[in-house]
Amino acid sequence: MCGFLTYISACGDAARHVGALTSALETIDHRGPDQTGVHAAGDEAVLGFKRLSIIDVEHSDQPLSYAGRYTITFNGEIYNYLELREELIAEHGAEFATSGDTEVVAAAYHHWGPQAVHRLRGMFAFVIWDHVEKLAFGARDRFGIKPLCYLAGESGAWFASEQKALRPFTKPVPDPVALSHYLTYQYVPEPMTLLAGIRQLGAGRCFTYSTEGELTIHRYWRPEFAVAPVAGDDPERRILDALSDSVAKHMRADVPVGSFLSSGIDSTAVAALAARHNPGLLTFTAALDVPGYSELDVAAASAEALGVRNHAVVVDAQMMMDALPRIVWHLDDPVADPALIPLYYVAREASAHVKVVLSGEGADELFAGYGIYREPRSLRPVTGLPPRVRRGLRSVAHALPEGVRGRSFLDRGTTSLTERYFGNARMFTEAEKRGLLTSYDPSVRYTDVTGPLFAEAAELGEVEQMQYIDLGTWLPGDILRKADRMSMANSLEVRVPFLDPEVFAVAAGLPSDLKLPPRSVQTKAVLRRALASVVPPAIVERKKLGFPTPIRVWLKDEMYEWAAGILRESGASELVDLSHGIRLLDAHRRGEADHSRKVWTLLVFALWYDITISGTRDPAPESARSTPIAPASRIAAVGRPATI
Repeated sequence: MCGFLTYISACGDAARHVGALTSALETIDHRGPDQTGVHAAGDEAVLGFKRLSIIDVEHSDQPLSYAGRYTITFNGEIYNYLELREELIAEHGAEFATSGDTEVVAAAYHHWGPQAVHRLRGMFAFVIWDHVEKLAFGARDRFGIKPLCYLAGESGAWFASEQKALRPFTKPVPDPVALSHYLTYQYVPEPMTLLAGIRQLGAGRCFTYSTEGELTIHRYWRPEFAVAPVAGDDPERRILDALSDSVAKHMRADVPVGSFLSSGIDSTAVAALAARHNPGLLTFTAALDVPGYSELDVAAASAEALGVRNHAVVVDAQMMMDALPRIVWHLDDPVADPALIPLYYVAREASAHVKVVLSGEGADELFAGYGIYREPRSLRPVTGLPPRVRRGLRSVAHALPEGVRGRSFLDRGTTSLTERYFGNARMFTEAEKRGLLTSYDPSVRYTDVTGPLFAEAAELGEVEQMQYIDLGTWLPGDILRKADRMSMANSLEVRVPFLDPEVFAVAAGLPSDLKLPPRSVQTKAVLRRALASVVPPAIVERKKLGFPTPIRVWLKDEMYEWAAGILRESGASELVDLSHGIRLLDAHRRGEADHSRKVWTLLVFALWYDITISGTRDPAPESARSTPIAPASRIAAVGRPATI
């Protein structure tokens, strides 16, 4: 929901920036095409807003003023806003001119101050300008569902929902440290961006900015797992109750709400619980046009079992190539996750029918759903050996040629968790980056990102440490950026009921043996048991697929010339040796090794550079080639209102 651009002046020049802000605001029109607003607060502040109307559709336009003192720009949804509204009225006699959640956020800040962020249950990024104190206060939700980036200089500070709205006010220069981390992680870890000078406000953080030019950032929340977790009474019931309540609150809207539906348990459970509140629920699925990569059959069977109507879109290689430049533009920072493209198309399909969809992001991080979380147990035959023996085995591992069976197992087993765990993706090693980057800095290491997080989680068990790392890196850097940018590219709001404080509180108290049973290959076992009464039986035990895309297949054939052309022609070669990327592509085509993810990482960066830095590529809209599938309907279709 929505996008904002706000400027707070430290030199009394805000008034002269109204025109520039209004123009820059148009770069994020896709986030909120329903209403545009700009509010100038003298020479001190200018606040701009693009609204996607979801709650209190006819009112609650922004920037919104409250109590004659505050002006707010707010992106997101507060799912307990009705309860907070009643509390504010009962305790403080608060008065409201609207029935939406934006005014509730402003009122909460007025009466509770910065501590109000602890009471907000939802996804949010906002900036509040206090006309009396001459102070801006802003915050981002606990998990980083909604984005907030900023550009601070001597004359003042800009705050925006997307970087592209800030670019007119700075010279775009790549940050070499962020680039090094991108090549490791396949995304740029927060709070960095790939542009020097522009930063992201981290998840669970708030800030103040005064007209004296002082920016202060405070971390108000961090994930807290139980150090010595116990199962407690009926954990399955507690999980189901918390998730059911979260889904119910996430259904609050004054416009149609649908749900994404894949073949996995997470989205299926969310759709099933949502259908209890809306029997006419519409669901949406992306399918890939390669055998073995499509989730359509399973999703369609689940939709039939749940009694909901499913809309699907089939994505082929040409559609991937058509959409990628535009997707990279929407991302701001490159994210080399091919799942972005089917997500983009399914969001486009959903936006033709609804304005809001629910999705299953966050379940894997909360309930240990990734297979790699089993690694501490699988490596125990090596990690449990005396240090002297482990050192010997490490020497043996390094003496073995790459690709020899057992080498990786010994190498990882003799490496500490803090050194070996990057998260869910690892693209290029330090040795590879040394030959890939035209200016390699050996002092920049991947542990610069993960090290502080491991220090915070030092008292936790190894599985919970891995979850903690992913909550601080992979989740906001890849998963949630994907969800926000691809949905907002289509003026669609995505809500994620698993990423709810009450659901997290239950998950954080579970022992690892409940999430990952000792003698089982199953992940998030306790969640599967909790949802057994909700989802079709075939889904409960279904192995996680992780939304695979067939770039491995397509880069050998349909995509080869396209990919080679981008790598040959891109100006990004001044920072990265793209000829190495062509060599990887050719080796991949010959079947010597699967280099598809590494090639994709370089392709996305090359496109980002040409769009953002050199301006040599225009990210023109892709051709409309989606192939909708119309399964037999069990209910009447829900149409999108003609007037919002």
